[in-house]
Amino acid sequence: MNLVKSAMTVGGMTLVSRVLGFMRDILIAGALGTGPMADAFFVAFKFPNLFRRLFAEGAFNSAFVPLFAKALEGDGKTAARRFAEEALSVLLFTLIAFTAIAELAMPWAMYLIAPGFADTPDKFEMGVLFTRIAFPYLMFMSMVALLSAVLNSLGRFSAAAAAPVLLNLVLIAALWFVAPHTDNPGLVLSWGVAIAGAAQFVMLLIAVKRADISLRLRLPRLTPGVRRLIKLGIPGVIAGGITQFNLLVGSIIASLQDGAVSLLYYADRIYQLPLGVVGIAIGIVLLPDLSRRLRAGDETGADNAQNRAFEFSMFLTVPASVALAVIPVPIIQVLFERGAFSSDDTYGAAMALAAFAIGLPAFVLTKVFSPGFFAREDTMTPMRFAAIGIAVNILGSLVLFFWMGHVGIALATSAAAWVNASLLGATLMKRGFYVPDARLKSRLPRLALACLIMGLGLWAGAAGAAPYLAASFIEGVLALLVLVVSGAVLFGGAALVTGATHMNDLKRAFRRA
Repeated sequence: MNLVKSAMTVGGMTLVSRVLGFMRDILIAGALGTGPMADAFFVAFKFPNLFRRLFAEGAFNSAFVPLFAKALEGDGKTAARRFAEEALSVLLFTLIAFTAIAELAMPWAMYLIAPGFADTPDKFEMGVLFTRIAFPYLMFMSMVALLSAVLNSLGRFSAAAAAPVLLNLVLIAALWFVAPHTDNPGLVLSWGVAIAGAAQFVMLLIAVKRADISLRLRLPRLTPGVRRLIKLGIPGVIAGGITQFNLLVGSIIASLQDGAVSLLYYADRIYQLPLGVVGIAIGIVLLPDLSRRLRAGDETGADNAQNRAFEFSMFLTVPASVALAVIPVPIIQVLFERGAFSSDDTYGAAMALAAFAIGLPAFVLTKVFSPGFFAREDTMTPMRFAAIGIAVNILGSLVLFFWMGHVGIALATSAAAWVNASLLGATLMKRGFYVPDARLKSRLPRLALACLIMGLGLWAGAAGAAPYLAASFIEGVLALLVLVVSGAVLFGGAALVTGATHMNDLKRAFRRA
């Protein structure tokens, strides 16, 4: 399997989804702004969406893919299908029960996920209603996660990566066609979330059937395979979802400041683009590749794959991080500043975006290092490091929030990501599972120099483009596009001149089977 080409396939579909997501958020910003209804909807969206990111974006893969691949290669397709059916049945039964309990207990749950809402009864009631409507999305997306893991194990990445596009299309349609005719657009969006989950589930069912792995429901039983999946899956979910746990902690604390939940959400949407296109894509593709190599006894090949994943991900992520830190105000201004979204909102979201950008390379590195443990069926070690990261995040958020407001929450999240990534990488190297090669060591300093050159260029360009960025929407978009493209060209030229990359490397990556 060509790691780069597969990652580009997943990343490309993720990019389409994220671009549509930005269009969706532009419409949401205009319809809801940053008021009580916006806060209530974003909490309702974030709660089940937390589980979507935990399951659909790689964490479920950490446990399921090695076990499914082992059954597929060791006992054949029939045994692998049976294992998937057993897992599906137990998961569905559990989720139906969990969803029913959550719906009944939602008022009490709201005190946990948004305690600040309790001071505003109308906001609290909206939060409960919206979250109850949107919560079944969790059940559908958990099923989608299992089906995605089956497809990823078979080397079929496109359908699973394309499924989130449906979410954005449904919500855009709801905002465009339905919301203008109601005085409660938050309610319309909440129903849209639940409907989108069902649509994604149907899409993946069709994709799995086309892959000749049609699944049927069985009586839920804790077979040895399912017990092993649970044993590996629980710590894998915690480890793979540290970013999401950190954001949830931030949301809880941010609910104490009016509008902070929304400001962090808009900043999160921006930095999630490079994280999704690069980091999550690499994690999804790298795990099956490492699993196959390790089962074949190819430790050298596994080490090389991880080095190339490190190099490729940093080549795309570090310049993105620098750009988000240098020009956050123009980005937020052009994308969101209209309607109910004010210039003060722009500044607040931009400062949070710059703080998130500091941790972006670390977020991606956790996706590069974690498969090195998961492929060896070790999910406990990443879980322990995730717990340390969560502790850093909670302590940092509590301290920095009262000093810097919502920006302190974003900084604490970035600090936690660096702690987690450092522990993962150092442990892999200590155990002899990963050794940075000479090529990687040579190119990282060159990459830093190329990014410095790009950052200076963006800073100067943003100052010159300021009048155009603040003009009409069309002029602002064009000015931002020119600024971003110019920065990319400057980085590309600097990378080639400094030796951070070579054209022959790119050509070989796309030719290699």
